[in-house]
Amino acid sequence: MTKGAKQDAPRRRGRRPGGTDTRAALLAAAREIFVEQGYDGATVRAIAARAQVDAAMVNHWFGGKEGLFAEAVLKLPFNPQDVVERVLVGDVDQLGERIVRTFVTIWDNSAGGMFTALVRSIAGHEQASNALRDFLIKHIMARIIAKVAPDRHEFRATLVASQLVGMGMVRYVARFEPLASADADTMVAAVAPTLQRYITGTIS
Repeated sequence: MTKGAKQDAPRRRGRRPGGTDTRAALLAAAREIFVEQGYDGATVRAIAARAQVDAAMVNHWFGGKEGLFAEAVLKLPFNPQDVVERVLVGDVDQLGERIVRTFVTIWDNSAGGMFTALVRSIAGHEQASNALRDFLIKHIMARIIAKVAPDRHEFRATLVASQLVGMGMVRYVARFEPLASADADTMVAAVAPTLQRYITGTIS
């Protein structure tokens, strides 16, 4: 190397700077760790370590673990309105089948992913429970039920949501066999009749 020639700048090592790339890294790391460990098992330190950033950046960008959870896990990979419109197309007597197939397909495609983190966390964290309730009941089920059910819309929507959450717990969190490895057609045949009764049947 000739005198005065510039040497290549050394690569930066260690933690990331506190810019928008830090925010993105935290979101990605949080999704992974919340899925792996649930809300209570995940720590800010572990998330920051995986993202290779200072743990203080969690408070800086999200106000703490709860804010990070809400944005990382509840930023769903689909539009709830698209789901509503999709399942409402077709015979109302087959609505239960379409709902089960839609949710099993979404959850299977992400290996239970974001929903697993949410479902795993509801027993021990009020925010997660509220988030799951609001998403399933208010943003999806209530919209569907209001279009087709004869009465008691909120009650029916809650029954349907409870069935889906239970299915998610067994299939993706507890992984009870043979339900965990059953194909979509099997799950539809087993669960859809119950959902259909909740939607259009007589509820005394």
